[in-house]
Amino acid sequence: MVPTAEIQIGRPGSEAGSAEAELARVRERCKALGIAWHDKAPEGDPQLISLLEPEVAVRVRAVPLKIEKGRLLVAMFNPLDITAADEVATIVKMPVTRAGVEAGAFAELMRKSYGTTAARIAESLAGSTDQSKGDGEANIDAIEAADVHRMAEQPTLINLVNLLILEAIQYRASDIHIEPFESQVKIKYRVDGVLLEQPSPPKHLQAALIGRIKIMAMMNIAERYVPQDGHITLRFEGRKVDLRVSTVPTMHGESVVMRILDKSNLPLDLKSLGMNEAHRATMDRLIDKPHGLILVTGPTGSGKTTTLYAALTQLYDPRLKILTIEDPVEYELAGVNQIPVNPKRGLTFAIGLRAMLRQDPDVILVGEVRDNETVDIAIRSALTGHLILSTLHTNDAISSIGRLTDMGAEPFLVASVLEGLLAQRLGRRLCAKCRQRTTLTDDIRARLTSEEVEMFHEGPWKPVGCEDCRNSGYRSRIGYFELLKINPRLRAGISKGLSQTDLKPLVDADFLTMRQDGMRKAQGGETTIDEVLRSTQDVDEIIG
Repeated sequence: MVPTAEIQIGRPGSEAGSAEAELARVRERCKALGIAWHDKAPEGDPQLISLLEPEVAVRVRAVPLKIEKGRLLVAMFNPLDITAADEVATIVKMPVTRAGVEAGAFAELMRKSYGTTAARIAESLAGSTDQSKGDGEANIDAIEAADVHRMAEQPTLINLVNLLILEAIQYRASDIHIEPFESQVKIKYRVDGVLLEQPSPPKHLQAALIGRIKIMAMMNIAERYVPQDGHITLRFEGRKVDLRVSTVPTMHGESVVMRILDKSNLPLDLKSLGMNEAHRATMDRLIDKPHGLILVTGPTGSGKTTTLYAALTQLYDPRLKILTIEDPVEYELAGVNQIPVNPKRGLTFAIGLRAMLRQDPDVILVGEVRDNETVDIAIRSALTGHLILSTLHTNDAISSIGRLTDMGAEPFLVASVLEGLLAQRLGRRLCAKCRQRTTLTDDIRARLTSEEVEMFHEGPWKPVGCEDCRNSGYRSRIGYFELLKINPRLRAGISKGLSQTDLKPLVDADFLTMRQDGMRKAQGGETTIDEVLRSTQDVDEIIG
């Protein structure tokens, strides 16, 4: 297993479970003291924002609004924090009037006021290290590990990294990318599957910035020339957030990617993932079977594990013994025994799967079928009365059959155990508050079939952008699915070793390809034609 550490994001006093009660207490106390309280973010004078440096504003959780009768009106997350108010008054050199703001509104006010605060704080750190700033670039190789450790422990740098993570979580980002180049360090957030570049911190802070992240993830700060993996556990707004950290050496320093695993944003039901009613009914019947093999296929990042987690959540029954083996375990599932793969200690998928069979399981989830040994054990497990769920990397559902035989599985064994194949892709979901109808462009029309053009005779939907979706026009993602149920004709064809081309005519008449499923969702305003084409254009259609 990778090393792990737990840290707290935010000011002291915001422990899990007490946040809502504390907020209610603060609200009532403010009312009793005559301190104004706002449910929505109050308007202020943008010129006054610079009175507080971003670092200070986030630390004391306060935003200057306007000057009234010689006093500075300050919006505060906790107006009862006299110490914070006194610090603001000392900095601005004038008396302060406090006003309270609801948590969500305060977060939005902070974002509007200071934007990407991490970058601005980084700029304020210029001169706080002893690195040369001649052209904004430091000699990373010349910095000793002890110096990196010392710089990484500076309070301002700790705040920088905390803010970087905090803002990414507030953006609903799935990943944070820190990419070193010759003269700059790029920061990017992956939001709804798309990388969004953020303002860059100064190049000379690169070593300290990456060093701080490695300290948090309990990684070897002195080792900069081999890949490393780590893990950070955060407490954020009363909930647990995990970060999986990966570093790799590049020409200009270490590249860092932090995968944000926020269970509160994880849709653990098939409907929330975008699966239509017919697919859900078929999936319900498949996972209700006492034994057999069900595979979810697609490229990396297509949501396969999330779909399997949703299926396990739906399947969960205290009378069932459910085991998983994953690389790594991304989310903890209540009532499920989850085993992380650890090749360094000899625990591979195949070895773990063999051991799991001696645990008297009813349902087994195998994170990925990646070699012939794992395929063989999975198939034999399904033959001996277990329900096996797993993932595979193929372009579409039906090509999974050929992939299994390529990995050494006998066609008659595949035919005996295979119950269903689910292929999927992810596209961005339109923001329901600002989407609008538009017209088909000639370029899009040329890429659609005549049947698809007819589907959009009323006009397709387009993204617009509003505060709710941060002006992107999209909010979260939606799945495009094709679910292939193994019917008797397919089972016989698989047993005979028929090719993919010969198997296609044997599928059920109501089968939908991922593109067809996506186009129906675009027609209903859940996504756009562009998103469907981007996600599914390289996938061969199984019908027509």
